[in-house]
Amino acid sequence: MTPKYTLKIHHKVEKQLQRIPKKQQERVVSSMRSLRDDPRPSGCIKLEEGLYRVRQGQYRIIYAIFDNEIVVVICKVDRRSEDTYKNLQTLLTRAENVLGQKD
Repeated sequence: MTPKYTLKIHHKVEKQLQRIPKKQQERVVSSMRSLRDDPRPSGCIKLEEGLYRVRQGQYRIIYAIFDNEIVVVICKVDRRSEDTYKNLQTLLTRAENVLGQKD
């Protein structure tokens, strides 16, 4: 049995979620929670080393997987646009910073 991953969320993601209409927000949050059981679901796309994205309707959930620590860090939730995939290295750094924080 594969271990359940810990889900961590960058503080900016909370603000991004607040801008999403309630109905879609519930679906996005449900999708994020499902990453605890399967961080690489079918349909996920590897963006670069350690960084992935899944679609939830018109929104994209960009997250990092740290297999050694059994942690998934949600870096960004956004509608698909030209800017969605800019600065991926910044998002990976953001995820590493969240990982380094103690609860």
